[in-house]
Amino acid sequence: MIKKKIIIIGPAFPLRGGIADSNHSLALALKEQGHDVRMLSFSLQYPSILFPGKSQYDTAGLKPQLEIYTFINSVNPLSWIKTAWWLRSQKVDLIITRFWLPFMAASLGSILRLSGLKKNIPLIALCDNVIPHEKRFGDFFLTNFFLKSNNRFLVMSKSVGVDITSFIENASVDYHPHPVYDQFGELLAKKKSIETLGLNVTKKYILFFGFIRKYKGLDLLLNAMAQIPTDIELIVAGEFYESELNYRNLVTQLSIEKRVHFFADFIPQDKVNLFFSACDIVVQPYRTATQSGVAQISYHFNKPILVTNVGGLPEVVPHNKVGYVVEVNPDAISTALNEFYDNDLEAEFTANVKEEKKKYSWSNMATQIINTL
Repeated sequence: MIKKKIIIIGPAFPLRGGIADSNHSLALALKEQGHDVRMLSFSLQYPSILFPGKSQYDTAGLKPQLEIYTFINSVNPLSWIKTAWWLRSQKVDLIITRFWLPFMAASLGSILRLSGLKKNIPLIALCDNVIPHEKRFGDFFLTNFFLKSNNRFLVMSKSVGVDITSFIENASVDYHPHPVYDQFGELLAKKKSIETLGLNVTKKYILFFGFIRKYKGLDLLLNAMAQIPTDIELIVAGEFYESELNYRNLVTQLSIEKRVHFFADFIPQDKVNLFFSACDIVVQPYRTATQSGVAQISYHFNKPILVTNVGGLPEVVPHNKVGYVVEVNPDAISTALNEFYDNDLEAEFTANVKEEKKKYSWSNMATQIINTL
C-alpha cells in the first residue's frame, strides 16, 4: 500500500460528541495503516447563541495521538481564506470532510473551493446527513454549495446516498455502514453498574442514550413505558437540547415518575460503559434518522437494540435477530419490548449481536477509502 498524506476536516478534540469521536477513530485507523494523517478542526464550531447544550468541549477526555489543527472559525470568512491557503501548502493526497449540518456548509464549502484542489486530488465528503432532521430556510442552498465543493462522497446510510443524488446527478457515492465505536471501555457487570447509578438491582432497565431533541422520539418511548410491566424501568442518559420541562411533565401525566431515571447531562467517555452495562436493551425511537452512532455503541457493548423503521436504522439492526425494527408509535415500541421480556430474549439477541458486529470496523472503512482512490 502506498503511503498517503491525508487531512480529515471536521470536529476533533477538544470538541466533544459522537462526530468528533468517530473522526478520531477513522483518523487512527488510517494512521495505523501507515498513512500520514492530520486533522483540521474548529477554533469556533458554534457561536454560543446557536449551541443548545451546556458545553461544546470535552474537559475530561484525553487528546488522541493525532496531529490536530484548530484553524476554522465557522462564522469568520477570514479564517476560511487562511485555512484554504494552509490546505494548499500541505501537498496532500486526499481530503475527507465531515458534513452533518447545513450550518457548516458555508465555511467548509468555501475552504474547499478556495483551496483550488478539487481538480487535483480526491475531495471526499463523509456525509452523516444531507437532508437535516430539523429543516430551516436556506438548507437546500447551503447543502448544495457544500456538496458541489467535493468530487466524491462516502455515506454510512444508503438513504443518504440517495439524498446526495438528488443534488448531484451521477455523483460518485460509496457506502460503508457506520463502524462500531471502540473508545468507550469494556462492558461492566450489570448488577454493579446498576448499583453505581443508584438504581434498584431488582428492576430491569431500558436505555435511551444521547442528546434529546424532538426527532429522537423520547416522548414516544415514554408513552410506551406506560404500556409495559412496572418492573421494567427506563434510563435516559443525555443532555436536553430542548425544553426538559415538557418531558418531565409527560412523565408525570403518565404516572411513571418512579420508573424513569434522568441523567440529564453530557455523558463523558469514561462513563458511557456504565449506562450500557446497566441495561438489557437500547431503544432508539427516532422519528427521522440516517445512520446511528448509538446503535454502534450498542454493538460495542453487545446490547440488543430496538429502532424505528426510519432512514438507515434498519440497515444495521436485523429484525428479530439482534433486536427489533418497529413502526414509529408507542404501541409498536411497547409490543416489541413486551415480547423481548416475556420471551426472555436478551441472551439470544446478545449472542447474535456479537456475531453481527464483526462486519463493522474502522479498519474496514479506512481500507475501503484507500482502495477506491
